[in-house]
Amino acid sequence: MSNKRIVSGMRPTGKLHLGHFHGVLANWRELQENYECFFFAADWHSLTTEYDNTGGIRDSIREMVLDWLSFGVDPQRSVIFQQSLVPQHAELNLILSMITPVSWLERNPTYKEMQDNLSAKDLSTFGFLGYPVLMAADIILYKAAKVPVGHDQLPHLEITREIARRFNFLYREVFPEPAALLTETPKVLGLDGRKMSKSYGNAIFLSESAEETRKKVQSMVTDTQRVRRSDPGDPDRCVAFSLNRLYIPEDKKAEIYAGCRGAEIGCVECKKLQAEYLVETLAPFRAKREELTTQPGLVEDILAAGSAKAAAEASRTIAEVRDAIRL
Repeated sequence: MSNKRIVSGMRPTGKLHLGHFHGVLANWRELQENYECFFFAADWHSLTTEYDNTGGIRDSIREMVLDWLSFGVDPQRSVIFQQSLVPQHAELNLILSMITPVSWLERNPTYKEMQDNLSAKDLSTFGFLGYPVLMAADIILYKAAKVPVGHDQLPHLEITREIARRFNFLYREVFPEPAALLTETPKVLGLDGRKMSKSYGNAIFLSESAEETRKKVQSMVTDTQRVRRSDPGDPDRCVAFSLNRLYIPEDKKAEIYAGCRGAEIGCVECKKLQAEYLVETLAPFRAKREELTTQPGLVEDILAAGSAKAAAEASRTIAEVRDAIRL
């Protein structure tokens, strides 16, 4: 096993937005330069909350992977696969579920939080309670050395480490305990000032048209205390300016900052400039995506080839697991 192997997945929720780019794709694109990467579409994880609404998962996988490819995740340098096409994930999930105490799952910090946030959906299911076990199986199946996570995801990874440790203690050492590869990601605010999210309806999607992007930027919340164009503004309390920090060159940002505070530039003008920088930044990726969509079966072929590679690696691990538990 390579000591530089990384495993990371993403639930297929359809087309991705700016938050996904800064939170995941930008990191993946860099990681594949220095690590042996396994990136997967976590479609079984979708069932933990969307078990009654599965009709769009297949299309969502295709749209999501197209975004991955457009933004530089390379199937020649990374293994890109679909979770449900590698049945060893399910087998290891079952085995690990036999040794994982329920109390570990109930103390998962997002268990109650997600139930509260999705109160309209019945999440009192075995699958939802046990999703950290499936997540652990996803990671240790490939004997990942590291897992890219943000600080808020560290408790999730610790459950994975505990499960690997317990298996090794009960049987014999098969799994390394994956370490966290902490990734710094800027917080991307949506159109309304909340965290950018498809479910909030406040997202700017990577694949939408330049005109759609311009319209959305113009609708962004600005400095609510700046009532008139002649009033001085404060970029630090302006939601729209949060995107300026990501896309506008430093010298131009300083100019806008001073212009806003001195009422020399209005919000409409500022957002128009911001939109152009954003559209310009996304243009090559969107052109690449448009090109990829003209190649029928491309995503399916990549996922099939990647899943075959992943399954070959997973089979070796499962053989060790079966031997360890004497099955």
